[in-house]
Amino acid sequence: MDQSHKYPILSLRKVERNFVQGSRRIRVLQGVSADLYAGQTVALVGPSGSGKSSLLHIIGMLEKPNGGSVLLDGKACMELSDRERTMLRRREIGFVYQFHQLLPEFSAVENVVIPQLICGIGRRKAKYQAEELLTALGLEERLHHRPAELSGGEQQRVAIARAVVNRPRLLLADEPTGNLDPETGKRVFNQLIKIVQATGLAAIIATHNFELAKSMDRVLRLEGGLLKEGLLEST
Repeated sequence: MDQSHKYPILSLRKVERNFVQGSRRIRVLQGVSADLYAGQTVALVGPSGSGKSSLLHIIGMLEKPNGGSVLLDGKACMELSDRERTMLRRREIGFVYQFHQLLPEFSAVENVVIPQLICGIGRRKAKYQAEELLTALGLEERLHHRPAELSGGEQQRVAIARAVVNRPRLLLADEPTGNLDPETGKRVFNQLIKIVQATGLAAIIATHNFELAKSMDRVLRLEGGLLKEGLLEST
């Protein structure tokens, strides 16, 4: 048995998140628990305002929960210092957003080089790895184009390359195809899944697209502040 699948990359235990709005306390997450293993693709679904983005931000150590614990590779993330969380996030987590958030003044290849330089990889190696990954994503003729010169699908493929180039253990994607037309979105999604399968990382992908959700290994839905397995039968 592959031992990498025996222990979870990510463990959530009774995670809570509350927000105060005027005199009201809104409980968005009410004791969320789940495990995620290497090589798994997990769809995170739920209506707008159900807490999908909040949960991704907590997993990515961008927000702190009001209760519960998040373990990444067995490390209790909320017990780490700010610097330790930053370093762990850089090494172990990749992010893809609905809007690509590429740096507009840099080319496609430069956008993928920069996160490697931040992690201490030499410029020559970083450039080689960026070009190799972008070529694998079908962008070999667009390496030196800036984001404004790329289509929406091309921009999002650059964003995917940027997210995975440092070989993270966990990929978090928040509506990564939500800003694309259906056909382009499907192509980008398929390329994202191929990368996950090829590298063995684990991926949590928040989406409103139930057809895409059904094609992943698991579906987790946020409902009433709780995380439940599978789509509703009516979807």
